[in-house]
Amino acid sequence: MDQSSPRRANRSELRCVRALLRASSAAELLATLLTEGPAWITGEGSALYLLDGGVLRLIASHELPEWVHRKYGVIDPASGLPAALALRRREPVLLSPQQTSADYPNTAAGLGTGLVALAVLPLVVDGDPVGSLALALAHRGAVPRRDVELLETFADVVAHRLVHLPHPGHAADPTAAGLRERPPSAEGQLLSLAVRSAGAGAFERDLVTGETLWDAQAYRVVGRRPPGATGRAPDLADVVHPEDLPDVQAALAEALATGGPYRISYRVVRPDGSPWQVDEAGEVMLDVHRRPVRTAGLLTGREWRPGPAGVSAAAAGARSTLLLALTRALSRAVTVREVTTALTDVARPALGAAGVVLDLVDEGRLTPVSPAVYGGPHRAELNRLHDLAGGVMEHALARATPLFSEPGRERRGPDAPAAWTVLPLVASGRQVGSCLITFATERSFSREDRTMFSAFAGILAQSLERARLYDVHHERASELQRAMLPRSLPVLPGISSAARYLPSTEGMQIGGDWYDLLRLPDGLVGLVIGDVQGHNAEATAVMGQLRSVLWAYATEGNDPAAALERTSWLLSEMETELFATCVYVVLDPVTGALRAARAGHPQPVRIGAGGAAELELPGGPPLGVLPGVRYPLVEARLAPGETLLAYTDGLVEVRDEDYDESVQRMLGGLELWTAEAGGAGRLERPGALERLADLLTLNVTEREVRQDDVALLLLHRVSTDAEDR
Repeated sequence: MDQSSPRRANRSELRCVRALLRASSAAELLATLLTEGPAWITGEGSALYLLDGGVLRLIASHELPEWVHRKYGVIDPASGLPAALALRRREPVLLSPQQTSADYPNTAAGLGTGLVALAVLPLVVDGDPVGSLALALAHRGAVPRRDVELLETFADVVAHRLVHLPHPGHAADPTAAGLRERPPSAEGQLLSLAVRSAGAGAFERDLVTGETLWDAQAYRVVGRRPPGATGRAPDLADVVHPEDLPDVQAALAEALATGGPYRISYRVVRPDGSPWQVDEAGEVMLDVHRRPVRTAGLLTGREWRPGPAGVSAAAAGARSTLLLALTRALSRAVTVREVTTALTDVARPALGAAGVVLDLVDEGRLTPVSPAVYGGPHRAELNRLHDLAGGVMEHALARATPLFSEPGRERRGPDAPAAWTVLPLVASGRQVGSCLITFATERSFSREDRTMFSAFAGILAQSLERARLYDVHHERASELQRAMLPRSLPVLPGISSAARYLPSTEGMQIGGDWYDLLRLPDGLVGLVIGDVQGHNAEATAVMGQLRSVLWAYATEGNDPAAALERTSWLLSEMETELFATCVYVVLDPVTGALRAARAGHPQPVRIGAGGAAELELPGGPPLGVLPGVRYPLVEARLAPGETLLAYTDGLVEVRDEDYDESVQRMLGGLELWTAEAGGAGRLERPGALERLADLLTLNVTEREVRQDDVALLLLHRVSTDAEDR
């Protein structure tokens, strides 16, 4: 399709525009974009800013991390932030994951699914600034111009609708899950008044730093004198009745593992000795990586009325519930890193701990695990604790007995934690490691506490042993896969090349994707890329056989079509039901003459000064499906300075998205990339092809789960001018 021809809106886009024009609030406008707009507007991290009183105020958002609301709820229009830049320049600002992670290093804003993670659009009506609209995108590559134009159209409609709303920030009933609206100050005051009238206190726990803040009423609820308007809250163990503490910890562990709203009821002992019941209603907030980062909510108090007998039994049952919750969290962890993450994200806050240090036995010595925790001062604190407690952790492991600090004993030093326990980790009689858990305030460990921590040590040790076996298996599988692929690409005259391979993270994590760059007779160059069905040892074995067979047929002088025909026949004769897709291209670096054949594989992409487009390459069925089938031989030419991209479908394929749409998104991203400063001519520079390969695989490396292998091979025909330089 001619990209320069006028773009006609489809019915879904027109339906979205009509719905926007009927919206009655800012929240409804944003919800409409997410529910009626194109599927590539993902919504996660989207926001709507309104110019109000000389500042840009965040009035609606969707699945935006809480720290963004705190830090960027109000923006100076003269600042260098994207929302301000877009409005000042009156043009969209496109942010790649690299930019967001570099500009906002303490956030998760860099997470994206393509070369562009965020589009920020100005809202302007008749030349007057209204606000800014930030939309998270699922583009696999930079946003094509046609999609930018569609976003600008939606932004124009949103701007015109906003100026005609009497109260743009008025609460509505948004249809998109996770949508939230920042209430205007009047409504905020009303909400605050209602909370105070109900006698409720507010709290906030930062799960990254461990800091907890209460307002003055929260202190009154638990019968304590507030230190001021707000202040650092006391430790959980100092507030909750000892018999109820395990129950509270178990409920917190469940909430932290899943996220979302929760409710807990527990007793506190007031200064006069009387018990008082506290009802805590809060929400666990997750970041874009689905890790808990913050809880917030309300505390209300009422007179405690004793229930039936058996409180001690109930407390023992609560400790069992806590262990069960921690076991569930650890059982979901597969790798050592995931176990450490569960320990940090769930166990640490649930146990009311200030820090956790984990060491594993490696070649008879304890070595620290790179903690799957947040950076900054928290990591420095863990390093300090590890240096401080290294000897104690080795001692506990050697004795295979947990160690607990005792109140009243002199600390080992001014920097030592107020309370701590060291747990030896032993599984099936084997020493696995040692775990230090620290607390911010002094505490005594009852017999029941010590029994619970000892049981937790056994659960953690078993989880780590299982995870280490998995990691070893994964490393061996990766080594096997790497051994089946070229260790390096040959250096050939007239071309430059780059390749990438990323294994699947499901199943055995080894598969059948392969690539080759072949030195052929008469100075020719062969490019091969293929994909054997499946992600297991058989797929890898078949891949190795096909790679050798194709290499043999290619070096014999067979053209691409004949080589694929013979390989297909051979695969059909093997004792396997697997099939494979493949592309084989032969290039003459001197003339640029290109001959190619394709067997059920994605079309290669030609990248040049004019943009990026698929190489028209009619093909046949996958290898091994129809023995004796003939594959069309296509002749073309690769001009000096042009690049050929061959890839497997794992590079572009996304669950719940049409495959053709995914391919078009990648092509649009490459098209925009070539239109940037320097264009495709940048590929003549040293290392440029490697950077393009990194850029193309960026969307894949950021996925938590890769359902398929990914392989790509870039072949660049060096221009004469570049050779002269």
